[in-house]
Amino acid sequence: MREKILDVLKEVGRALSYEELDSLLNIKTIEETKEMADCLELLEKEGEIYHSNKNKYMLFSFCNLKKGFLRVNKKGYGFVEVNNENEDIFISSEDMKNAIDGDFVVAEVTLTKDDGRREGRILKIIKRSLSTVVGEIYFRRGIGYIIPDDKKLKLEIEIPKKKNMGAVDGHKVVVAIDEFKKKGKCVGEVIKIIGHKNDPGVDILSIVEHFKIKYEFDNEVIEQLDSIPEEVSASDKKGRKDLTEEVIFTIDGDDTKDIDDAISIEKLDNGNYKLGVHIADVSYYVKEGTPLDNEAMERGTSVYLVDRVIPMLPHKLSNGICSLNPNVERLAISCVMEIDNSGKTVDYEIFESVIKSRIQMTYKNVNKILEENVIPEGYELYAKNLKLMKELADIIRKRKIERGYLDFDVDEPKILVDDNCVPTNIVLRERGAGENLIEDFMIQANECVATHIFYMNLPFIYRVHEYPKEEKIKSFLSFLQTLGYTTYGNIKDVSPKNIQKLLNFLKDKKEFKILSSLLLRNMQKAVYLPQNLGHFGLASKCYTHFTSPIRRYPDTTVHRLLRTYLFNNDLSSNTINKWEEKLIYISDHSSVTERVSVDCEREVEDMKMAEYMEKHIGEEFSGMISSVTNFGLFVELDNLVEGLVHISELNGYYNYDEASQSLIGENSSDRYMLGDRVLIKVISASKVEMTIDFKIIKKL
Repeated sequence: MREKILDVLKEVGRALSYEELDSLLNIKTIEETKEMADCLELLEKEGEIYHSNKNKYMLFSFCNLKKGFLRVNKKGYGFVEVNNENEDIFISSEDMKNAIDGDFVVAEVTLTKDDGRREGRILKIIKRSLSTVVGEIYFRRGIGYIIPDDKKLKLEIEIPKKKNMGAVDGHKVVVAIDEFKKKGKCVGEVIKIIGHKNDPGVDILSIVEHFKIKYEFDNEVIEQLDSIPEEVSASDKKGRKDLTEEVIFTIDGDDTKDIDDAISIEKLDNGNYKLGVHIADVSYYVKEGTPLDNEAMERGTSVYLVDRVIPMLPHKLSNGICSLNPNVERLAISCVMEIDNSGKTVDYEIFESVIKSRIQMTYKNVNKILEENVIPEGYELYAKNLKLMKELADIIRKRKIERGYLDFDVDEPKILVDDNCVPTNIVLRERGAGENLIEDFMIQANECVATHIFYMNLPFIYRVHEYPKEEKIKSFLSFLQTLGYTTYGNIKDVSPKNIQKLLNFLKDKKEFKILSSLLLRNMQKAVYLPQNLGHFGLASKCYTHFTSPIRRYPDTTVHRLLRTYLFNNDLSSNTINKWEEKLIYISDHSSVTERVSVDCEREVEDMKMAEYMEKHIGEEFSGMISSVTNFGLFVELDNLVEGLVHISELNGYYNYDEASQSLIGENSSDRYMLGDRVLIKVISASKVEMTIDFKIIKKL
């Protein structure tokens, strides 16, 4: 019946009444009548057809209606994102019809402008996105009300007396929405009290709750930990290659506790290098289908916030038996590669091993050796190995660059906080020779593992970064021309090598950091897929994530597949079929959890940056204009804090030139463009609103 209804609506090509559908479908029995009514209701609910106020049914392809997700701005207006259409539909705050951010809606296009931009109004909400809200509760005459943390939610949420869970004024809470009423009102129930808004760390936990990220482990997961050993036993080592006598060590940040990669090096008689990358064997302890495994899969990734880590695995594993701590035996999966003087892997082995890391090195101390030739205490025995590693890493990096590896050289902020999670400083994350060395070695191992399984033609999970859309690169090049950079010319072939040439062309430009970030935003997002589509940014034909199984579930899955295919030699049709089906879900879910964790990390950073700048109102800083809009411009300070200079804060009247992304004085020759250096004054900052506002003092 479902397909018949869709076929009739498609064939007729216009809206049909219930009676017309009944006639055209030749409905004769009561059962058929009920089936048709049920199908119409389901098709409407799924957003396949539209049921108008005049009681007519139609396909979206034959009317001026569109369905998509509503994205609402903090100011109250929004846009409907329509699948497979480049231009969104602008919706004013008056035309929302009680829809809120994230809802799947039906919108009517009411105006299409000459430049293709569209305006419209919401006709119907197909599916609500909102099930819970995080916010601050306050009481009036015994009734609770919620101030949502998400300022895009223009909702009045009422909490009946019996549903407040004992919360008091100022508590941050999680609320389940029970009922949506008219005009932005709804009724809810407190299901969790996070803590008082002034308690240390509650601000971050509120954001974590907003993104629905779990930070506590279920009882059955905790109970399973009792069966996890704290030391490697003799039976665990059976069938493994013993590497405990080899010089193996780890290099990580000063405060790293979950260590999942170790390395070793040797110069062979033939002049080649023998590089060992030894990765914690997490899947040996986290068995498929157990509560631990299910929890890790659900979380997908560890989340790294300014003052804490929300781990994918409990600390007993992530900081204990699975962490490659020094001077203790640990189980690993080793990828040992012979690499020639051109950086090519000419031979390799992938096997189960037992290792014992000699020392837990830090990037800071390794960089002293590799960059300053200063050997810190305790590193004397390993300086020669580190210098040999640097020699190999330089060869590997040179080969990567020759094939088109893209280095966008984007800085990252590091927010320092005190014991109460109050920000004390914001600095740039350091990236030296040690960090690059580990990156180069991990990429080499990831490629080696991915290529091995790819040529076995077996189900696998790949890290995929597809080619950028040609129109986006053309748009970026057009923008460069408005800045006066016309010498680069056109990119006819959007290959890694050509994008690399573009980056090199921009390297010495004063706006490089901003332009590099802008170009990066024009790239596709890297995702996990069970198909090998290559990795554009690394200029790699075949890539996976193998080296971080403590903090990424795809890596744990890769280990599990290596054990299945290589160590257990299980290539049965049942196994192949199982993984072909399962990897579709794991890939998609892992990509989603990665995006959520990144969004959460960025929102926490935005909040802490605003909190930091609250203490610096009235102070002056230098920075660079990072983006320009019709309502003002954004300035990025040297510590990567970004604030808005509203157009009303500029002296005189300014017009926005979209092509050059600049603000041009109407009665003056003043012009503010992307990349301009300016001196600003901080005029306001709000941790609650996550906003920072500047005023320009002068151009620099």
